[in-house]
Amino acid sequence: MVVCGDDGLAHRLAAELRGVYGEQVTLVVPPAERVARQPVVGRARASALLDRVSAAVTRAAGNGNGNSADGRVTGAGGGRAAGPPGAARLLEAPEASEAVLADAGVERATALALVYDDDETNIRAALTARRLNPRLRLVLRLYNRRLGQHIEALLDQAAALASGGSDEETEAFDASTTVLSDADTAAPALAATAVAGTTKVVQTDGLMLRAVERPPPRPGQVADPGLCTLALLSATAGDPAGADGSEGSGEQGPQLLPDERAVAAASGRGTVVLETVSYAGPALPAGRSVVPLGSLLSPRLRWSFAGLVGCVVALAVASMAVTDERPLTATYLTLLDLFAINNPAIGEPIGRQILQLLSGLVGLLLLPVLLAAVLEALGTFRSGSALRRPPRGLSGHVVLLGVGKIGTRVMTRLRELRIPVVCVEGDPEARGLATARRLRVPVVLGDVTQEGVLEAAKIHRAHALLALTSADTTNLEAVLYARSVRPDLRVVLRLYDDDFATAVYRTLRAAYPNAQTRSRSVSHLAAPAFAGAMLGRQILGAIPVERRVLLFAAVGVAGHPQLEGRTVAETFRAGAWRVLALDTTTPGERVQTPDPETDAPDRPSGLIWDLPPTYVLRPEDRVVLAATRRGLAELLGRRREGAGT
Repeated sequence: MVVCGDDGLAHRLAAELRGVYGEQVTLVVPPAERVARQPVVGRARASALLDRVSAAVTRAAGNGNGNSADGRVTGAGGGRAAGPPGAARLLEAPEASEAVLADAGVERATALALVYDDDETNIRAALTARRLNPRLRLVLRLYNRRLGQHIEALLDQAAALASGGSDEETEAFDASTTVLSDADTAAPALAATAVAGTTKVVQTDGLMLRAVERPPPRPGQVADPGLCTLALLSATAGDPAGADGSEGSGEQGPQLLPDERAVAAASGRGTVVLETVSYAGPALPAGRSVVPLGSLLSPRLRWSFAGLVGCVVALAVASMAVTDERPLTATYLTLLDLFAINNPAIGEPIGRQILQLLSGLVGLLLLPVLLAAVLEALGTFRSGSALRRPPRGLSGHVVLLGVGKIGTRVMTRLRELRIPVVCVEGDPEARGLATARRLRVPVVLGDVTQEGVLEAAKIHRAHALLALTSADTTNLEAVLYARSVRPDLRVVLRLYDDDFATAVYRTLRAAYPNAQTRSRSVSHLAAPAFAGAMLGRQILGAIPVERRVLLFAAVGVAGHPQLEGRTVAETFRAGAWRVLALDTTTPGERVQTPDPETDAPDRPSGLIWDLPPTYVLRPEDRVVLAATRRGLAELLGRRREGAGT
């Protein structure tokens, strides 16, 4: 396996392939002095902020909760915890050129992952790699989903042509190119983490896999299992000083895919259960929202028009009385006089002449009103295409800091779930502002560290805070200030450096025991999906269970003795994998993660979720299963192959 990248995802992916699947990995990264983003921006400033909080906790609690280290929290970039051990081959190169790819052994490799932060860099390297090795399995990291679909089709076509066009050879290239986005993979989990009671979701193939966290009803009782229990939460989840499901928490930590006996014995522990499986609501409109007609004119201007209409009606009635004309003719003459396009009433009765003068006066009053209406309507259209401000009285919303690559996807997911959100962004040219404008999401432009910015986002009435900017100090400072305003505010904090994230997380947990604090890692959530794609398997998504990850994968039954010829009940292995559904769609109907802006919401998924336990899996079947990372590695058989060679 060859992994090329320039940030923490590359290191995390390489560690995933080696540690979980036992693969031989060559990691290609830029030289240390060429790395664009350092693990922590302004480490000294952030440490000073953390020291202030730690000191306050020590004085208040009189213990060392903020300094204990029995648990780990992973930062957004992967950092040192995901650093490759010495067993991997490491190449340092500014970019993945043809010479570098050849030196990395792409011509002999099974799969290549291109996870640079720049889409153009990944596309250029993928075209070169496909020419060097047409049989290479490619995994690309692209933010542009529409472009990714075209690139995937192009590279697959090139691979099929290189095979000679035979059906047997073409089958070998099934899913030889996979385009994924770390932002799309992590966004559902980040959005679900920010909102209590909202299900954790994984969106794929036009459907929503939904899992919900349920606390036990009372101590000593077991929570409702729902359709099936996916995980047991750690026994220390309610302890402010406890670890949030760290890898080394042992029996006290979370248990993924437990059996019925383990669920029954885990009284008093929360669970993650599969509650429903369906598409969550209609897709958001792709076009620009239409400005309602009622908002074009202000109330004062509407009253002015109403008064002028009343004057015209009164003049028409008076004209009928003076000239004995029919109502339609009298109204027509009044309008002609109003717009000064009628002949002077010379030689006509004095009453008619007076009415003509009054009509001309009303016409003079109409001109400024019409001009004001035109200017006000233009202003309304301009403000309709500009960024919205948080409305008065807004409460119960999510404040989202940063609308970059990750923040934009999270914002879209929150809107899909019909959750009110207010974004805060310091860069007026940020890529997510256009999406926020189209989705009519309120945005506050300004530096979040400046006084008054979070207040403008109504942080004192917010439900949760998502700090997803790329700067550790910005996220930390915003969370500390928000907690000073709302001590019980739920926060989700994105930190790049692992050790720093661990200290921040544990200190905030100890300082605010009645509030929920979470630190989520984008690369930690995305790496399993990229690793599964490199192994030729379709990873539908990942759901975080505290500090661990539960994967959802689509696997063909043929060639897997643990599945083929067995019943659904017999295939279940506690702590490893569990069959959830049967995929009845054909390969041509299967698509990548849909774009919520364009895909129809009612497209059938082709999945059967109510499989009886006695159903026997056939070789031609394709199933959707939930699995742990090591369980999926064992099911794929990669460890056995690696050991044999």
